[in-house]
Amino acid sequence: MPIQIRKLDSSQDGFQQSLDTLLAFEAGTDDAIETSVAKILADVKARGDAAVLEYTNRFDRIPHGGAAEMAAFDISQAELRSALNGLPSAQREALQVAAQRIRVFHERQRDELQGFTYTEPDGTVLGQKITPLDRVGIYVPGGKAAYPSSVLMNAIPAHVAGVAEIIMVVPTPDGIKNQMVLAAAAIAGVTRVITIGGAQAVGALAYGTRTIAAVDKIVGPGNAYVAAAKRRVFGIVGIDMIAGPSEILVLCDGSTDPDWVAMDLFSQAEHDELAQAILLCPDAQYIARVEESIARLLPTMPRQATISTSLADRGALIKVRDMEEACAIANSIAAEHLEISADNPQQWADKIRHAGAMFLGRFSSESLGDYCCGPNHVLPTSRTARFSSPLGVYDFQKRSSIIHVSEAGAQTLGKVAATLAYGEGLQAHARSAELRLKPQ
Repeated sequence: MPIQIRKLDSSQDGFQQSLDTLLAFEAGTDDAIETSVAKILADVKARGDAAVLEYTNRFDRIPHGGAAEMAAFDISQAELRSALNGLPSAQREALQVAAQRIRVFHERQRDELQGFTYTEPDGTVLGQKITPLDRVGIYVPGGKAAYPSSVLMNAIPAHVAGVAEIIMVVPTPDGIKNQMVLAAAAIAGVTRVITIGGAQAVGALAYGTRTIAAVDKIVGPGNAYVAAAKRRVFGIVGIDMIAGPSEILVLCDGSTDPDWVAMDLFSQAEHDELAQAILLCPDAQYIARVEESIARLLPTMPRQATISTSLADRGALIKVRDMEEACAIANSIAAEHLEISADNPQQWADKIRHAGAMFLGRFSSESLGDYCCGPNHVLPTSRTARFSSPLGVYDFQKRSSIIHVSEAGAQTLGKVAATLAYGEGLQAHARSAELRLKPQ
């Protein structure tokens, strides 16, 4: 049965409404999940390790009667190194190459994030000091959805930023450990790996337990329970983002091999049924060729069912008037991944304001960015690229203002502050400034 993927035309009446309907996605909240997560978090906060042990043994089906002590969930640095050394050479070298490229990119990011000070004529010194967070928690999915690339993308920027302690939690359902995930932790400089997951792991990182120190920030993807837990602990700790389904938007001028574009659309659609893959192109004949490629290539995909559902429910092939209009529509979509598959892609990239990551040129497949280009693959989704950025070194640092007012500076600034404070009805503020004024 041929796949049914919607086709839209920007010149037709009702296009904007159809596009808005296509893009509409609200993660929403599942009352049952929210209730369950609230209970788990409250239990972990109250009972600490005992609650974490209980939930982990139950949810992850830990064999042999379950772990009796939290220490059973720790993975030693020696075991991490053993996992790395035990990988097939091709996998080990691929992880190392990817890690090095990610590290180099984020070191450049760090080098641009410098503090500063300047001295005013009266001797007052003002500035900004940048310091790393003390301790962060990295959540890494386990089981079937085990992604060593996510370990690299989350841990390496934290390490480059200067975070002293990086605690990684990763569930191991049925006691099965993914060796590539452990090897990635060894390469990325993770301080401690604990084989726990779910809302109980988020609670342990946020509140701390007898054996797990509370962190300053929690980053990394997870299922609906993990996302709900991260939302609930935000404010007690920082979080990176609440990620929505994966997205790819391809802007193509009609001169790229249609098989390439079809496979690029598949690369995000295979994540899950809610993923979104959209093509914008001014050439109707080319769109038809891409549609033919989709139909021909789809049966060769192991995740054919997932791709089919994703493309049918949330995918689209959209004919636009020209590439100028494609860029305007792309800015309104603000996609997680944006491919500009065209001649002279830079001219179109200059018109893009909102995208998580831009892939320029025919050879820049989004999949390369997922693994080894260097920039981070943790990106804003669901149009949040309008106001947020990829995960980076800056997410693991904070800024403190430096204010060193000279005696001379206090004479000028004190009068200004006092005037404003009296205007706000805050007399103590005003008097605090005035006490430092010299008698006239």
